[in-house]
Amino acid sequence: MKRLKNRFFGVIFSVLLVTILCFPALNHAANPRIMDILITNDFENVLLYARLVNGFKPKMEMAVSAGISAAFTLWVEVYEERPLLWDRKIKTREITRTLKYDNLTKTYSVFTTQSEPVVFHNFENAQKAMSDFNGIAIVPLSALTRGNSYYALVKVKMDKVRLPLHMEYVFFFVSYWDFETSWYRQKFSY
Repeated sequence: MKRLKNRFFGVIFSVLLVTILCFPALNHAANPRIMDILITNDFENVLLYARLVNGFKPKMEMAVSAGISAAFTLWVEVYEERPLLWDRKIKTREITRTLKYDNLTKTYSVFTTQSEPVVFHNFENAQKAMSDFNGIAIVPLSALTRGNSYYALVKVKMDKVRLPLHMEYVFFFVSYWDFETSWYRQKFSY
C-alpha cells in the first residue's frame, strides 16, 4: 500500500514538474517579441530593420474594424561601448505607428510618425505594415566615430487603448492588448 502511495505521488509530482517546465515555453511562444534585427547603414544614417512577432492579439481585427485604433511605439536607444567607463548614450528615437479603420471606404490606414499614412484594403497587409520596421534611421553617421563599437537597444510597446468617456472600463477586453517587449540588444560597428 505504501509503495502504491509513493508511486502515485511520484507520478503526480512528475506531471506537475513537466507542466511547470513546459508552460513557460508555451507562454513564451505567444508573447510578443522582436525578431530579425539587422543594423546597417546608408551614406548618411544607421538603419534599423526589425520585425515584431505575435504583436496582434486574436480579437484585435474585430476591434479595429469596429473603430478602435491600435498604436505601437518603437523605442531605440543607441550607445557607444566604452571599456573603462559607462557606455555613452548617443541617441534615443521613438517611432509611433497607429492603425485605424475607415468604415466608409473599408480601408485600413497606418500612420507613422512624421510621414504620410499608407492605406491598405485588408487587415493582413495593414498588420504586416504595423509589424515590420524597415529602414528606420536611428542615428546619423556624423554622430559616430569610425572604428568604435556601438549597440542599439530596441523595444516595442502597444500603447494603452483610450476610448471616449472611459469606455475601456466597459469593454474590458481592450486592456488585454497592453504589452511591452523586452529590450533587445544588437551590436554594430562603424
